[in-house]
Amino acid sequence: MNPQTRNARTQLIIEAAERVFTHKGIEKATMQDVATEAAMGVATVFRFFPRKEKLVVAVATKMLETVLETFRSVEEQPISCMEKLELLFDHFISLLEQQTSSNVKLLENFESYAAQFTEPLEDIELFNAVYRDISQVFSAIVEQGIEDGSVQADLPIAETLTTIVNTFGIFARKLSLQKNILVVEPDLAPEKQLAILKHILLNYLRT
Repeated sequence: MNPQTRNARTQLIIEAAERVFTHKGIEKATMQDVATEAAMGVATVFRFFPRKEKLVVAVATKMLETVLETFRSVEEQPISCMEKLELLFDHFISLLEQQTSSNVKLLENFESYAAQFTEPLEDIELFNAVYRDISQVFSAIVEQGIEDGSVQADLPIAETLTTIVNTFGIFARKLSLQKNILVVEPDLAPEKQLAILKHILLNYLRT
């Protein structure tokens, strides 16, 4: 099998697995489910992904790569640091507004699944590498702000960015999940809560 065909098959399996994991949950999904969704034999799926854990990490990594693409596209725009940060925050708020929560739930499911293992999941370094790339792009945006004077120059960048990403990301995921399970409307709309948190975080960064 040539590399191009192998890559196409790999992506087909990952995309099928993403749909299956979203519908059934990672824990309940089987490799046979994935094979059926991909319209291929389960033995073929196992040739590409000998263990379910490898496939789970591949799906999660693909999801994170989409986030990386968003960060890179924002970084490349000829606008100020604060405008870039607002775009990033607004992008994730818009996902909640559009109710495109399947990826949110799947990422939450992935974290719960991974936490069950006493040892790191196989290939988890691939996932971590993409996460580090996202952090580097975010760092570059904030460093631009320090250079142009719009961001506090004495901020510990790594610690600050980790806190901001985790605070906003975890809160956004929680609100997205709540939006799907609450029968009654919350006192304050999730989008409004995220807008307030965005305002708080941006004000902390500003000089």
